[in-house]
Amino acid sequence: MKVGMSDKQQAASGDSAPQESEGQRLSKRVMQLKGCSRSVAEQYVEGGWVSVDGEVQEEPGLRVRDEQRVLIAADASLLELAPVTLLLHQPAGCRDPWELLDLHTHSATDPQAGRMRVLRRHFKHLQDCAPLQHRLASGLSVFTQDRNIARRLVEDAATLEHECIVEVSGDVAGADLASLRGGAATTLPPAKVSRQSENHLRFALAGTAVNAIAALCASVGLKMVGMRRIRIGRVPLSKLPEGEWRYLGRGERF
Repeated sequence: MKVGMSDKQQAASGDSAPQESEGQRLSKRVMQLKGCSRSVAEQYVEGGWVSVDGEVQEEPGLRVRDEQRVLIAADASLLELAPVTLLLHQPAGCRDPWELLDLHTHSATDPQAGRMRVLRRHFKHLQDCAPLQHRLASGLSVFTQDRNIARRLVEDAATLEHECIVEVSGDVAGADLASLRGGAATTLPPAKVSRQSENHLRFALAGTAVNAIAALCASVGLKMVGMRRIRIGRVPLSKLPEGEWRYLGRGERF
C-alpha cells in the first residue's frame, strides 16, 4: 500500500496505469491519420467508416494499441450523418417499443436497405413523436432525430390526419356514426368514420385524438377490441411487418 494516500487517490492511481497501457482513443488515432479535428474524427467513427484490425468500430472512445491497424474507408463521407427517422410497426400490447429498435429488427422489406447502412448512432437521441398509448393499439409509430419532423408531428398534431382501422364489438350497423363527425356529445374530438366491414371501422382524425378512439367508440355503444394505425399524414404503414422498422425515405413527407 502506498503511504500518505487516501483510498480515492490510490484508486485513481491504480486506474491510470492500465488505461495508458490500453492505448489511445480511436478518435485520436483518426485525428492523426486524417489530420482533422476531434469532432470530425468522432463523426467518421460513428459513421461506420473506421475499422480496427479489419472490423468496423463505431465507438470513438474505443482504446487501440500501437500495433493495431486502423483504417479509414476510402469512400468515407460525413453525408450519412444526417438525422434519421425510423418507422416502426408497433405490436399491440407492446409496453416498450424502444426495445424493438435495433439492428436485428430492421425490416428486409425496407426500400432503403441497399442505400442506408444501419449504424449505432441511428438509435441514439430519438424522439417518440406519435406514441400509441392504448394497450390495444398497434401500427405505425415514428421515432426521429430530425427536429423538423418532430416539430411537424408534435406541434401540428391537431391538423395532421391519422388513419386507423378499428375492430369493435357491438351493433355496428345500428351505431350512430354520424354523431362522431362533429364530436360526440361535444366532449370528444371530431372524426371521420366509415364502416369497413361487419366489425371494423375506419377512423380519420387528428393526431391529438388517436388516443381517444376507444372513448369515441364507447360513445356510440361500441367497444374497441383492437386498433391499428395505418397512416400518418402522407406516410403509410404499408406492408411493414409487425415488430420491424424501416427508415423514412428521403422523398417521403408527413
